[in-house]
Amino acid sequence: MTRPPFLDPAVATDRIKPRYALLINPFYPKDPHASFGKHVLTPTLALTSLAATTPAHWELRYWDENLLDGRPPFVPMPEVVGITVHLTFAKRAFELAHWYRSRGSKVVLGGLHVLSCPEECEPHADALAVGDGVPLWPRILADVESASLRAKYVATYESDYRQDPPPKRSILPRKSFLTTTGVIATRGCHNRCGFCYLATEGLRMPYRMREPRQIVEEFLADGQPYAVFVDNNLGSNRGYLRSLCEALRPLEKIWSAAVSIDVTDDPSLVRCMALSGCTGVFVGFESLTDQNLADARKKTPKAADYARRVRLLHDRGIQVNGSFVLGFDHDRRDVFSATAQWIEENHLECATFHILTPYPATPLFRQMEAEGRLLHRDWALYDTAHAVFRPKHMSPEELERGYAWMYQRLFSHASIWRRRPADWRAVPAYLAGSYLYKRSNRFWRLLIKHHLVQATWRPLIELTRLRHLRFRQELVRGDSQHRQRSNVVTAGV
Repeated sequence: MTRPPFLDPAVATDRIKPRYALLINPFYPKDPHASFGKHVLTPTLALTSLAATTPAHWELRYWDENLLDGRPPFVPMPEVVGITVHLTFAKRAFELAHWYRSRGSKVVLGGLHVLSCPEECEPHADALAVGDGVPLWPRILADVESASLRAKYVATYESDYRQDPPPKRSILPRKSFLTTTGVIATRGCHNRCGFCYLATEGLRMPYRMREPRQIVEEFLADGQPYAVFVDNNLGSNRGYLRSLCEALRPLEKIWSAAVSIDVTDDPSLVRCMALSGCTGVFVGFESLTDQNLADARKKTPKAADYARRVRLLHDRGIQVNGSFVLGFDHDRRDVFSATAQWIEENHLECATFHILTPYPATPLFRQMEAEGRLLHRDWALYDTAHAVFRPKHMSPEELERGYAWMYQRLFSHASIWRRRPADWRAVPAYLAGSYLYKRSNRFWRLLIKHHLVQATWRPLIELTRLRHLRFRQELVRGDSQHRQRSNVVTAGV
């Protein structure tokens, strides 16, 4: 889980097979403090979205090095290799690119690191796909066919998202993921946090929405009981989220998504989410200090109101995975214990921690660079698990130790038990999920290696789905009884 497959330089070059494209998600080292399981929740949609636009006369193969099946295939040698690049695994992406290019393949690099650092990526590729790869990929393959491949292809994210084809999930190894129904219903976010990759210079991603019926069709076509929305913020447009929930409700399936905590401004919307099958939300609380939130330019309610809003989600049967960023300028050494205590007091079923990381070409990076606080530009360590800048009120080493302590505390037996749901019927599934997700790193390598991820998770998912169906019925009955009581009171008046 920490070292990539070996690329043997002595491997002889096989013949290039025309009209054969290989799509690769490069290996990246796993954070030993966090859960290894999160890396196989859903597959990358970047590559399956490209696959959907590949012409029918091209043979296509998908390869994710993180599934531990060894090095990517090379017999026969693909004519085109498409590699997605993130700054934390840019070095590995460049190694793969060199290996295939030296054997005659044309290598196309795309992804956020290509957008933010094109000059760094250019020497490693035959072509760069800068921006939205969906409209670019067919053009690139057509130019390969006509021997007129260009060095750079550029697209924006301002096209009509509804016109994009659904991701091609048939190329995925289904047994290797918790669910292959990773879905993007919307693009963009109403927040523009200075540390977020959406604030990358040159990245303009207006809020775009697909039709709810398109999402329903994708969900049904994949045949899975559980979907994960990988949108940046599914709740940015509340009217759209309500319409989507109404479309999902008849399916009797379950889903989770990332939303901002202000989705709880409208309790009726949260109820609508629950009735449509939402069992969990990923919420970027980021910090419990309002000054940090203001500095990050995050539009959010006051931190003092977070607890009430979490209760509102819990009361509607929705579990909360809270995301917290450590190392803001107003954080001091007590931020670790204070945050852990708040998480336990409010019974967050899961928590994810990140060391504040200035991604290249973001406002935070420019600020840190101007202040001389960056420690280095080793992108492999820009993974939110290492301190790559000098914090204001602690040392980088103290920040890293505090980050590690947070995971040790929240992954402990005592903390898992303290954070159990108030509804006893939800406790067995919560405990099973917590121990599988949080305390099973020693087993995750075996589960991934032997393609047992979906088989292991599936019974727990079905148990959660059935319990949530019963909860929805209770929620509807409770609302009906409340209306009846209100009518009686009104009639008496």
